[in-house]
Amino acid sequence: MRAPDPDERSALDVDEAVFDVVEAIPPGRVSTYGAIGRLVGVGPRRVARALSGGGAAVPWHRVLRADGTAAEPVRVRQLELLAGEGVPLRGSRVDLAAVGWPDEDV
Repeated sequence: MRAPDPDERSALDVDEAVFDVVEAIPPGRVSTYGAIGRLVGVGPRRVARALSGGGAAVPWHRVLRADGTAAEPVRVRQLELLAGEGVPLRGSRVDLAAVGWPDEDV
């Protein structure tokens, strides 16, 4: 299935597509901005913008940087939420190989 051309979609459509994918991340698993962007057909910064602008209703805390770290403004809360779901942490980093979702994209 080909992702729609981002130029053909409105900003709201892109946001909703991002939220739909984030909503599908199972508890105890994580994904990256880049992996979600590939699924939706946008770049990782666009995923971050969607989540920072309106992603409070979805499990935003399951989305990390490509190196398994949390963004600084939400780092403490994000790591608390992930630990509460049983996501193994090594300091402030998540082992994406162990709990990344979807398996083939992270």
